[in-house]
Amino acid sequence: MTDLAEGNLVFNFPCIPDEVTKYDEWSFYRNQFSNLANGTKAVDFIFLEQDICWLIEVKDYRVNCRTKLIDLADEISIKVKDTIAGLFTAKINANDLSEKQFAQIANQKSKIRVVLHLEQPEKPSKLFPRIFDEANIETKLKSKIKAIDPHPIVMNKSSNKTFVRWRVH
Repeated sequence: MTDLAEGNLVFNFPCIPDEVTKYDEWSFYRNQFSNLANGTKAVDFIFLEQDICWLIEVKDYRVNCRTKLIDLADEISIKVKDTIAGLFTAKINANDLSEKQFAQIANQKSKIRVVLHLEQPEKPSKLFPRIFDEANIETKLKSKIKAIDPHPIVMNKSSNKTFVRWRVH
């Protein structure tokens, strides 16, 4: 089991550490790739499982409201696109050998799946409203990234998504 934290959330992955990574913390991403073409974005986690490369972005609005002007589905689609480009480039140009090897394995997978882990206040208030309809975000994501993953997933801690093997606390 491997635990990785993103903000106040801890993701528990049923794997050895070499199969999951915090991509947005990679040396390759931060030092070599992030400034390409006026800047690139990155998903939070990449989880490799059987023939699937899972790209996982985490958004937690339980305490802090969203302040970005860009549409959430647009933001996620940009992060997914840039992460895929980064993984392809890292398999060749990463200076860190473990990142290069991870990218090589990720690029051998036959499927890419995209997950938006979206936490919102359980009890909305005027200060912390529930501003996103998960089904609506999922529909928007489908239209934006269908060439990458025609069935992206929007979930939260209480979602009953039995086909994902990680847990969140």
